Amino acid sequence: MAINREFRGRTFPPTQPYEVSRVKIAEFADAIGDPNPLYRDRDVARAAGHPDVVAPPTFPIVVSMRGAGEAVLDPDLGVDYAMVVHGEQRFEYHRPLYAGDVVTASTTISDIRTAGRNEMLTTATEIATTAGEAVVTAYSTIVVRGGAEVNG
Repeated sequence: MAINREFRGRTFPPTQPYEVSRVKIAEFADAIGDPNPLYRDRDVARAAGHPDVVAPPTFPIVVSMRGAGEAVLDPDLGVDYAMVVHGEQRFEYHRPLYAGDVVTASTTISDIRTAGRNEMLTTATEIATTAGEAVVTAYSTIVVRGGAEVNG
């Protein structure tokens, strides 16, 4: 079954606020094997000019998956999640994420296209503070294997 093309351009409501904590940042840094003290030591981060510990560059995936997950799992979109593989991920920063930031994520389905027998779905998730300050945009493409309708 093909993905519902009427979802292209649809923006989903912002997620509930997520508080970025020092503990979550340190756990994420541990999970990716990055020992950078900016991710763990507040004094080191402040000495480098930051207000608190800094989240690793890929940490926004934690926040963006909340919004993008809601979009991709919408039953009317028609994604067979059992057939999904990750295609691409990138981040466009306005500023780093810091411990203490309280953010929401708002996802837009920016593209749906066919590639051979596969469907490609791209989302753009805007992560901003609850005060409205843009922090980072997370772009993600998933591949739904065998999801395309093939004629002939």
